[in-house]
Amino acid sequence: MKGFCENCRDTVDYQVKTIDKEKEIKEKTIEYVGKIAYCEACKSEIFVSDIRDFNLKALDAAFREEENLIKVEDIERILEVYDIGKRPLSLLLGWGEGTLTRYIDGDIPSKPYSDKLKRILKDRMYYLKLLEQNKDNITDVAFRKSKKAVNEKPINLNEETTKIESAVRYLLMQTSEITPLALQKLLYFSQGFQKAFTNMFLFEEDCEAWIHGPVYRNIYDKYKNHGYNPIEEDLSYENINLSEDEKELLDHIISYFGRYSGKVLENMTHSEEPWRVSRQGLKDFEASNRIIDKKEIGSYFISVKEKYKMLNFTDIKDYSEDLLSKLYS
Repeated sequence: MKGFCENCRDTVDYQVKTIDKEKEIKEKTIEYVGKIAYCEACKSEIFVSDIRDFNLKALDAAFREEENLIKVEDIERILEVYDIGKRPLSLLLGWGEGTLTRYIDGDIPSKPYSDKLKRILKDRMYYLKLLEQNKDNITDVAFRKSKKAVNEKPINLNEETTKIESAVRYLLMQTSEITPLALQKLLYFSQGFQKAFTNMFLFEEDCEAWIHGPVYRNIYDKYKNHGYNPIEEDLSYENINLSEDEKELLDHIISYFGRYSGKVLENMTHSEEPWRVSRQGLKDFEASNRIIDKKEIGSYFISVKEKYKMLNFTDIKDYSEDLLSKLYS
């Protein structure tokens, strides 16, 4: 890779390094994982437009996560699910006609606006009520198209569009003989490596540092009746809210971690810092609902990616095999 180094006054080869960064926004310090480019010759930092764009995107994602604000991809999901345009939805909500366009282009919504959009995404009946009450604000064509889309969607739209539920469905469909214990650990590894490779978490939910490793409580509650037996459910690929890149990551998590039993995966997570740090001061068999800080998960898996010089998802294999070797050699 080449860029212009002001110190060398020449076009030079450069390397990219992942670093922890922070930015003051609205009197709050936002921490995020960014990148810098540095000249191979003199080692000074150089400007690269792609690196700047990456850092801006990473900062935006970190700020939204810190403030619990809706993501652009979720706004796009609303438009898709309800088959409505940016301008009609803005008018339907009583906002300026260009409001949704600005949000799609990257402007950050206020908390009340964000919360309203989140509720629309999660609550089909709430959206339908808004649509009926404010139909005079949009064209008849836009109203009929959107109402048709609403009536064709499943009643429990929230479950169908939640990222963690989508990940669960995909993992269950792509594996056989997967127990609730193993499922929890595959979700955890998916969350960590998604953050390491894209600087964004796969889903919003926090996991807890239970005796048997990281656990996502809502998923535990859903499948706990299976006990130590494999989960058996009739599932389909419909309404799985995952991008092709996210599915590719899950495919690799299945390949490199899904081959092991839940107990082996439990021991793997016990050897990693996020779970151990979260349970400091607790006895081995002491119950706890302590949250494993997502920042701890992100930092750990980013360090793993750097240590193993991972360039793509296939490199995850080296880490999984090394973990197994250290545990059972």
